[in-house]
Amino acid sequence: MATRALDQQTFAEAIQENETVIVDFWADWCGPCQRFAPVFEKASEAHSDIVFGKVDTEDQRALAGGLGIQSIPTLMAFRGGYLVYREAGAMSGPQFEELLKAVKGLDIEKLKEQAAAAAGSDES
Repeated sequence: MATRALDQQTFAEAIQENETVIVDFWADWCGPCQRFAPVFEKASEAHSDIVFGKVDTEDQRALAGGLGIQSIPTLMAFRGGYLVYREAGAMSGPQFEELLKAVKGLDIEKLKEQAAAAAGSDES
C-alpha cells in the first residue's frame, strides 16, 4: 500500500479503523523530510499490513499544532488506537525497519490493559 495524505478528519479515522498506523509529519521545504520520504515510501510498499500516512505540516497547520509538532520530520506510530512511538528526526532504512518490527510486535491486549490500569490510577 502506498502512503496516504492525512488531514484532521482522516488522521483520526486512520488511527481508529486500523491496527497499525505510522504517520510522517513533513513539509516541502524540509531537507531531512525530503531525504526520508523515499525510505517511508519504500516501507509502505513492503508492509501492506500497516497504514502509512503523511501530514503536510504547512497544509495541515491546525492538526500539526494540535499534536504539538515542533520539529520535522516527526514520526508517530499507533497500535490499536494507542500512540506507541513519537520522535522527531529522519531515520535510515534499516532503522525504520527496526521501528516497524518493534511496533508490529507490540501486544495490543497488553497495551489495552496498561491503558486501563493507568486510567484507573488517574481517577484515584
